[in-house]
Amino acid sequence: MTRYLGTETEYGITCPDNPQISPLVTSTHAVVAYAALRTQARTRWDYAEEAPLKDTRGFDLQRYRSVPVVDANAIGVANVVVANGARYYVDHGHPEYSSPECSNAFDAMVYDAAGDIILNDAAADIRSLWDQQVSVLAKHDPCPPLKFYKNNVDGKGRSYGSHENYQYSRHTNFERLTAALIPFFVTRQVIIGAGRVGIGQASERPGFQISQRADYFEQEVSLETTLNRGIVNTRDEPHAPEEEFRRLHVIVGDANMSQTSTFLKLGMTSLVLDAIEDDVDFADLRLANPVEEIKAVSHDPSLAHELLLDDGRRLTAVNLLREYRKRCRARSDVDTQVLETWGEILDDLERDPLSTADRLDWTAKWALVRRFEERGASQAKLQALDLHYADIDTASSLYHALVRKGAMRTLVGADTIAHAAAHPPEDTRAYFRGVAGEKFGADLTASNWQSMLFTVDGELYRVPLDMVGEHTKADVGELIERSGSARELLSGLGLIAKL
Repeated sequence: MTRYLGTETEYGITCPDNPQISPLVTSTHAVVAYAALRTQARTRWDYAEEAPLKDTRGFDLQRYRSVPVVDANAIGVANVVVANGARYYVDHGHPEYSSPECSNAFDAMVYDAAGDIILNDAAADIRSLWDQQVSVLAKHDPCPPLKFYKNNVDGKGRSYGSHENYQYSRHTNFERLTAALIPFFVTRQVIIGAGRVGIGQASERPGFQISQRADYFEQEVSLETTLNRGIVNTRDEPHAPEEEFRRLHVIVGDANMSQTSTFLKLGMTSLVLDAIEDDVDFADLRLANPVEEIKAVSHDPSLAHELLLDDGRRLTAVNLLREYRKRCRARSDVDTQVLETWGEILDDLERDPLSTADRLDWTAKWALVRRFEERGASQAKLQALDLHYADIDTASSLYHALVRKGAMRTLVGADTIAHAAAHPPEDTRAYFRGVAGEKFGADLTASNWQSMLFTVDGELYRVPLDMVGEHTKADVGELIERSGSARELLSGLGLIAKL
């Protein structure tokens, strides 16, 4: 089946002119300002399908059995459906961009990068409102200018997520899936790590490590995403017909600036899932102590560390990933590109990790750190460098400076990413969510991943969007284009009587 996938990024947020202001307040400003200035309506999120405490292992910690009542005007609850079908909202005191559903890793990489455009637009909106001394929040002063970072740590012990989501069959044995994924997740960081100055959750020791997130994982399997994090997350919230599908909610990855890192993160994981569902056996790659190893791999940028396997063998992360790659096969041109790039990166990492500094985040950052260390830079200055690498403002970002210099390769140009920020994928239900939401936003009352709720003549009508591969441009593009009103659209969908 098609492997539908997408990403979720909680962006770091700061207010340089007022560092004491609550990030919950500034994040709300950022979302509401974008919604007010760039969309027809501020869309409330419909929580009917949300079940974050339902566990794949067969239990549910949900404390209620009805849909939660959420005040859409409360601080920290702001939501908007973006024109490209994404969800942009406030989550745990961060602005979060949840990309639209995509049908392949390359598109998912592009739509992940499109989130930076959305956040940069929000920053511009806040700056414009500040210059006019206008606030979009009742009873709140105008918000000073904001900075956004695509990173995962605040340097003080707190981490925020960059998550991936992959649809897979509910008939896949979860225990076998977990056993196969854990060694892969422990080692894939040598390709997709974002790099970090500081060792330990609170950066209590000086040094450089491969991953921003590795120090925050405390067990192999867990439902939690903000504490006691597990290498495999067990949330069972498929956002699709639950009798057929599950959604693998991956919390163990870093937020990437590099397009190659993002592409491989999504592409490699998709191929490993394909192999698992094809009954490929990975049992011989189980690790003796995954929780220790995820940190040990991250703390060794030389890549010399050998992981201890259950059977007593020792393999480096590069060689273990080679075993995964050997057992994957391509089904599409995108898969072939993933396998080729995956192999090239592994060869280069084994020869000299820094030879990948033109493609991977952690090695690009490590090269910069080493250069500044040679000049006697303090740990504080190195941590500032770390932060500025993840700055999404193209004018001040170290990552974007490397791109301009030709020192960091890209897979697509800025025009492609800008197009993705304004237009949804055409081959998933995100097409309907984005295009219909943009055209009929004044009549859109609420939305979620599986449905949209329109109000016409005082009556509520729900458009079900259960199947990710339906309501595509091929399915409904012509209907949306010819519909002059939400009533005509709903009529064409058979949800309301024809005029």
